Amino acid sequence: MKFLWLWRLLAYMSILIITPLVGVWLVSKPLSLYLAFPPIPSPNQSLPFSWITFLSIAIPVVICVTPFVVRIILSNIRFEIKRQIDHGFPLWGWLGVVIILIFWIIAWNRFSLFESFQKFTFTPLWLGYILVINALTFRRSGRCSLLDRTSYFLFLFPVSAIFWWVFEYINRFVENWYYVGISEFGPWSYFFFATLAFATVLPAVLSTTEWLSTFPRLSAGLDRFLGLTITAPRMWSWSLIIVSVASLITLVVWPAQLFCLVWITPLTLICGLQLLTEKPPLINDIAAGDWRRLWRLALAGLVCGIFWEMWNAHSLAHWKYSVPYVQRFKIFEMPLIGYAGYLPFGVICGLFTDFIMTPTKCRSQC
Repeated sequence: MKFLWLWRLLAYMSILIITPLVGVWLVSKPLSLYLAFPPIPSPNQSLPFSWITFLSIAIPVVICVTPFVVRIILSNIRFEIKRQIDHGFPLWGWLGVVIILIFWIIAWNRFSLFESFQKFTFTPLWLGYILVINALTFRRSGRCSLLDRTSYFLFLFPVSAIFWWVFEYINRFVENWYYVGISEFGPWSYFFFATLAFATVLPAVLSTTEWLSTFPRLSAGLDRFLGLTITAPRMWSWSLIIVSVASLITLVVWPAQLFCLVWITPLTLICGLQLLTEKPPLINDIAAGDWRRLWRLALAGLVCGIFWEMWNAHSLAHWKYSVPYVQRFKIFEMPLIGYAGYLPFGVICGLFTDFIMTPTKCRSQC
């Protein structure tokens, strides 16, 4: 079907947008609290740090990650090193380096000469990052999505903007992050400049995934790991969709207790929707015992997350966090446990791209 990607996108967005409103109805709160635009910064009242909550998140993360780390370490002991050909760092990669340096300096300083640019440094910083990470990939492999699949790569930008706007919408119901330094923006200017920034998310994460694939040691042994076969995919599909819908409703009813669902529900929903018609490519890989792409996507989410938080920390227009019960051990603005959310987020980026793009376009290293 020619416009299958559009129908998939509409199905995904419809569920994520409409379902939380059921939760609003259940708690009998006015919609205006959630739909004001631009969003009014209203951080949650600080709830006390809870070791129980912290450990209830940290322990499952450690349990999930440890088998991968152990497998990679043991496989690297007998890993055969192959000489890598240096294809050279392209000129356009140096352009990315220059862009990063210029806008990093502007973002973290308060030069009166550049005062009018201070609030707009996010997008050029990430455009520079995307150029550099593709250049690094080209240097190691002689290939990169920016050059080899240019149309596909450019299409990621508008898709990415839609992708992240949905997360912004879900956050309205939990208010785990909010923006400061944007009070001068009206609705249209806020939408325009935010959309430009959000458009860089998927290209950055998927480009980083592709770069990580040029380091075989980082995923050594994961191509022959545990195989998970999914039987009765239609049953699993509807189960995942129902769980996702229930999660979105309960997230609104108990936001302080279930805030982690912001990063889990989109993942289960995408898997459920795609299993209705076909097995997601990532699931096919896992069924065959190949966990490399999932691992790289998770690592790419974390790598990008560190850069997001670092560049955000001293920028004039930036975001802050108000996460209940775990607001401690901050690295930049993010509480330590929050970085765990970047692992499933990277996987969501890959699944979402597979879901929206046609299979022939999305079967690649990234």
